[in-house]
Amino acid sequence: MKSLKLYVQLLKKYPLARILTLAGILVLFFAFSSFARRSSRKKPEIVSIAPPVSSPGETVTIHGENFGSERADSFVEIAGSRITSSGYVSWTDKQIRLVLPQTVEDGLVTVQTSVGKSNPSFFARQSGIPVAVRQNPRTSLPIIRSVEPEKAEPGETIVITGANFGNVRASSQVYFSANRSYTNASAAQRSTGQSGVYVSANEMDFDYEYWSDSELHVRVPDGAATGSIYVQTANGMSRNQLFTVEYKSGRSSYSSSRTYVVQVNADIENRGQGQDSRITLYIPRPPVCASQPVANITEVSPEPLIKNDIHDIIQQIDISGGDGSKQRFSQVFAVEVYAVTSGIDSRQVKRYSDRQRLLYSMFTSSDSCVPSSNPAIIQLVQSVVGREKNPYRQAKLIYEYLIENFTVYQEVRAGNVTVLDMLELKYGDAYDFSVMFTALCRAAGIPALPVSGILVEDNATTRNHWWAEVYFDGYGWFPVDPALGAGLNFTPQQEISNKAEFYFGNMDNQHIIFSRGWTQIKPSLLNSKIVYRPRTYALQSVWEEASDSMLNYSSLWNNPTIIGIEQIH
Repeated sequence: MKSLKLYVQLLKKYPLARILTLAGILVLFFAFSSFARRSSRKKPEIVSIAPPVSSPGETVTIHGENFGSERADSFVEIAGSRITSSGYVSWTDKQIRLVLPQTVEDGLVTVQTSVGKSNPSFFARQSGIPVAVRQNPRTSLPIIRSVEPEKAEPGETIVITGANFGNVRASSQVYFSANRSYTNASAAQRSTGQSGVYVSANEMDFDYEYWSDSELHVRVPDGAATGSIYVQTANGMSRNQLFTVEYKSGRSSYSSSRTYVVQVNADIENRGQGQDSRITLYIPRPPVCASQPVANITEVSPEPLIKNDIHDIIQQIDISGGDGSKQRFSQVFAVEVYAVTSGIDSRQVKRYSDRQRLLYSMFTSSDSCVPSSNPAIIQLVQSVVGREKNPYRQAKLIYEYLIENFTVYQEVRAGNVTVLDMLELKYGDAYDFSVMFTALCRAAGIPALPVSGILVEDNATTRNHWWAEVYFDGYGWFPVDPALGAGLNFTPQQEISNKAEFYFGNMDNQHIIFSRGWTQIKPSLLNSKIVYRPRTYALQSVWEEASDSMLNYSSLWNNPTIIGIEQIH
């Protein structure tokens, strides 16, 4: 009370005290008003982006809430890059329209206002930029003028010069005559529209090294053979150019083709109360390779967000809180599979000459699936291969060591288990055998990858399975199934007298591939809920992703099933 009386006396006696008091009251009033206005506003929220896949120069619309009636100092970021003032077409509280800059990349999209940053959404850039003028096919067809050198081994780089290849590759391909042991047409042949059977250079093997409108640098792909090559773009196909593939260390042959119709389903059910939220599914799609040259999507429901990703079909669903809704995602693939017979001459297998090649560095490195840099792995492989320097003999020593010293477990292990357990337990399932073999090969400096997919029994039932491939210079990919070699129960369509010997370099046509190597998927949302499915038919880090507002939902992933088989040869 004394302090208050003293303050009142100061106000009465000194005008400056009254002025300072009034100024302080005004400052507090304006600060409180500003805080109240700021508190009453909400953070921006992105509901959708239309279209979610687009190209530089096109207009994209961001739908949502709380963007503000005018832009002022607010802005949009795409993949960490801020859209400049000239890029905005319109800005309202619920809708932002902007023109994509030439430097745009795929990534997360956020809206930043004075209140804060929105939830992120995902945007993908199309591979190619549309042209404004329709080209005349007669003058825009790709033309091959020369190929240098005129002969090469698998994995070697050739230079194709010509015209009308396009400034970016996009979906364009270079096709080589395929190494096949039959003459009748198959789905692989029919899909190209060419006479003969062809295999394309494989981007998963990093075969495409340089692409311009007049010059291409491409590695001879696995499964190529002497015959011809051609370039196919969106405008059509070039004429064939003769080309010779040299196999100094032998080659695999491919026969007994079977086409499987494979269905994959996933079910999502909203089971609890919560806010509106979004769920993204990453559904594995079978890859194309020499032993599996055709893997077409024949049906997909509902229409996916992204259909042409190299590894997955990306589906997305928006769920309203607590509505109890259910959604089935269904995919059907037509997959052509060949039996592989090794024709390798181990004496001619060379040591790896180009260790700077991306395929070599990628598939001799440790990753989230293959622990090849683990000290126990390195120590073991040194004792197994000893002083052997030939990559083929090294791989065979590793294979023989595994099947002779470890017992294959007939069921898939579950729970808190790792591949490294195998070293102590002296047993493992097919997944363990596949990844352990791959890890030991990589630790020895042999490019190798784990392969994941399904085994098809005689009655068309399926089960998840894992095997491996190793890469030899001048030869290509070499299939190995350590689990079947070690005695995993399986009855192939054709009788195999010595499975341990057969499954080092040979493969039946009952292995359907869903992934070659580990696929690291980058989540599209911050703080999202991630689901990883261990030891299943594909090797990838994310299977489903839910926004953090999603409180309770259930998902059921069905293993691939066979709904049809066509035996061609």
